Amino acid sequence: MTATTKSIANNRTSAITTVDTKAEVARGTLVSMCAAGAVVTMWSFASLVGAMVVADGPFSLAKAWFGAVAGM
Repeated sequence: MTATTKSIANNRTSAITTVDTKAEVARGTLVSMCAAGAVVTMWSFASLVGAMVVADGPFSLAKAWFGAVAGM
């Protein structure tokens, strides 16, 4: 015959944690949309600076842009 012992702890602690899943998904979506917006903003700024360099300044760029839009 084998003897088994069972010890029962009288003091139990339990922690109930709740996570609001909708808030976490919304936060993740907000962070990704802000990151995408930042990437698009940096890309457009870099393109504008590159166009100004090629056109020899902002006034030449504006003149070339109006000429392209008007078809001249």
